[in-house]
Amino acid sequence: MRDRAIVSPAALEGEKQLEATLRPSRLADFTGQAKVKEILSIAIQAAKARGEAMDHVLLHGPPGLGKTTLASIVAQELEVAFDLTSGPILQKKLDLTGILSNIRDRQVFFIDEVHRLLPDVEEMLYSALEDFRVDIVIGAGPGARTHSLPIPKFTAVAATTRQGLVSAPMRGRFGLVLRLNHYDVEEMTRIVLRSAELLNVPMDEPGAREVARRSRGTPRIANRLLRRVRDYAQVRANGYVDLGVAQVALNLLEVDRFGLDETDRKLMLTILENYAGGPVGLNTLAAAIDEQSDTIEEVYEPYLIQQGFLERTPRGRLATERAWDYFQVPKRRSFGNQPSLF
Repeated sequence: MRDRAIVSPAALEGEKQLEATLRPSRLADFTGQAKVKEILSIAIQAAKARGEAMDHVLLHGPPGLGKTTLASIVAQELEVAFDLTSGPILQKKLDLTGILSNIRDRQVFFIDEVHRLLPDVEEMLYSALEDFRVDIVIGAGPGARTHSLPIPKFTAVAATTRQGLVSAPMRGRFGLVLRLNHYDVEEMTRIVLRSAELLNVPMDEPGAREVARRSRGTPRIANRLLRRVRDYAQVRANGYVDLGVAQVALNLLEVDRFGLDETDRKLMLTILENYAGGPVGLNTLAAAIDEQSDTIEEVYEPYLIQQGFLERTPRGRLATERAWDYFQVPKRRSFGNQPSLF
């Protein structure tokens, strides 16, 4: 059994650095997303051969699938500098002006949550993406004038979890618009085994597959669960993770075999028990479980729909037959959205 010791601040910092290494730095090391990888590989090789900046890239898809990682990989493959920011940070035109004025030739500039850019900041970004210039207003009032500052050609990589909120003019300025999808169990198993090796966690393939199966097809969740399973194995199982250890640890975390957590179950049981399976409106459901409606719509519902537990209908959210069977809730008749009293 491993020796146990008090964790020092230096050890915690080392842990953070170790976790940062879980992200692959090359396309060859990036698991899954085969079509996206092939398109990016061709674009990268072509840009390098011409000695030009690669075309701008918009990555969209659910959170935790590797959009930031892919942006970093693009910079690594192009062998150029990498800078990053996010939509909520850029609150004023001056913020974006300062960043763009320091852009280097052919570098990769990553903008996370691009759908949250303010309208005036977004409009300023248009000329930077298309014409590689920054328009600066000098002076104020009647004497104000606009000066165009040329900037080096660069590659913008933007990421969003809500492509529908990205304006059409913004989308039109990206030459590559790529969607990242959830990973299957085989891909997730390879990701878990790779992360376990980097974290020095002894683990067999059945144990890795169990963690993968409960990770909702999302590498970020898989790495989080892996660290918790590692903690359990270190304290209760001599540090080694096999199928039995993984199952006990994940059950303790209340993550079931479909990867459903406490909030998922609370949401589904509310629909099944309180509203007789639905349909029930989103705002009503949000109030019933004390959660934000946009969080339900963006974070919880997509996975429940993919797993066949939930349907979105014009009348509201509706539980499926699979949900009735899995959660083992007795069916009751309903009138509208109200459960029957008889």
